[in-house]
Amino acid sequence: MSKKVLLAAPRGYCAGVDRAVISVEKALDLYGAPVYVRKQIVHNKHVVTTLESRGAIFVEETDEVPEGATVVFSAHGVSPQVHADAASRNLKTIDATCPLVTKVHHEARRFASEDIEILLIGHEGHEEVEGTAGEAVGKVQLVDGIDNIKDIKLKDENKVAWLTQTTLSVDETLATVAALRNRFPNIIDPPSDDICYATQNRQVAIKDIAPRADLVIIVGSTNSSNSVRLVEVAKEYGTPNAYLIDFAAEAKDEWLDGVTTIGVSSGASVPEILVRDLLEWLAARGFGDVETVTATEESLLFSLPPELRKDLKAAGRSTATHSA
Repeated sequence: MSKKVLLAAPRGYCAGVDRAVISVEKALDLYGAPVYVRKQIVHNKHVVTTLESRGAIFVEETDEVPEGATVVFSAHGVSPQVHADAASRNLKTIDATCPLVTKVHHEARRFASEDIEILLIGHEGHEEVEGTAGEAVGKVQLVDGIDNIKDIKLKDENKVAWLTQTTLSVDETLATVAALRNRFPNIIDPPSDDICYATQNRQVAIKDIAPRADLVIIVGSTNSSNSVRLVEVAKEYGTPNAYLIDFAAEAKDEWLDGVTTIGVSSGASVPEILVRDLLEWLAARGFGDVETVTATEESLLFSLPPELRKDLKAAGRSTATHSA
């Protein structure tokens, strides 16, 4: 039997991740090291260690940043309280929040201003959830799966809306929304879908590949919500085995026993070099025939944060958001 790899497209970096990583790189170029970053700029080990080697210092909270220093906020977004804390320490802030997350923040503020309670579908403790909830303090209840919907208590069941973390499983979120609508028939929808386009596109490609693959390998970190979801989607859609790895060196030869077709993709915070490393590892084991399975084409680019664009322009530097 011939061995082959089904390579998902699109995969890897989305526009929001690209913008966030380049924001840190350009800040290091412009201001010099160190540049502080609150939380991981994106959820990927390779990206974080690479930026650390260039002089980025990752911290958990702004109180770890020296007064007056430069700090970049991660792609996952922060609450207004974090902005206030940074201002109180006279920090120069660069907000690399993904514009799609910012959209959800706007929706949270608007619903809260209209005294509408918000049911936020997401994972407890995730940075994006904390940032969104912080935009509407006292108005947000987290819905982490269908099971706790029965326990939700509202002031007025006619004044409730739902929002979501942007990196969830599309299918799971639709099921949760259906359950919420069943419990609260008058629940208000957000003006547009909150699930990130890149998260959706990567899941669609894996749904196509999974039924045809004996094995699926996803490149991504365990704290990357969208990468973990890709493994779950692969299993749901028919592949017998699916694994999440950060690096090709973590792949195991025994996974390949009896396997003729392998699906490969990567989460939205994963640089392409890590996928290439995995493809080389597979090729060395007889899986050199690679067929690209394209779900859609992506062309979206986001401009850099305005505070960084302004300083780059003043210094006569490029403000492009993608590498040449």
